[in-house]
Amino acid sequence: MDFAAFFAGFRLGLGLIVAIGAQNAFVLRQGLRREHVFAVALFCAASDAALIALGVSGFAAVTTALPGLGEALRWGGVAFLLWYAGRAARAAWRGGEGLEAGQGGAEPLGRVLLTMAALTWANPHVWLDTVVLLGAVSAQFPGRGVAFGTGAATASFVFFFALAYGARLLAPLFAKAFAWRLLDAGVAIVLVSVALRLILGG
Repeated sequence: MDFAAFFAGFRLGLGLIVAIGAQNAFVLRQGLRREHVFAVALFCAASDAALIALGVSGFAAVTTALPGLGEALRWGGVAFLLWYAGRAARAAWRGGEGLEAGQGGAEPLGRVLLTMAALTWANPHVWLDTVVLLGAVSAQFPGRGVAFGTGAATASFVFFFALAYGARLLAPLFAKAFAWRLLDAGVAIVLVSVALRLILGG
């Protein structure tokens, strides 16, 4: 296992996944309600792992056939990372509303998983982050794509299970908009650091 590639994948995967979105909000909601927590976290993490594997394996094959594509992907990745970081920084600057726990009766597991599937597989941002962006960045680790992808997938498992099971502990904090602003600021810093590493060719 190449630990440099693994931790690069872990860092980028975590930086992308913690961005506030419908999928994370739903996982947090389920954690706050203590409903189907394990199933929801596992579904999200396994879905991310499958999409990451698709991106890493697909881009590895393409860049092998077209060696010049790696450089284009590198700078495309830099541009996207900086754009994503800028969006997170803007969210941190402007702030927003806090996320409150959901209320109401328990929902059947099947309905919860159908909702989760729509938020995951029908969400273009999920595909963009996992298949396109992570796949593109993995091209910067020739021969080490598996380690990079494993790191990114591990970040998904760590994040979703931590979010789902830690939700009730974080509920008072994340009911406040300022907490989301701090999180968005952290996301921006992580993504800029990854972009700089790509610029420097590391």
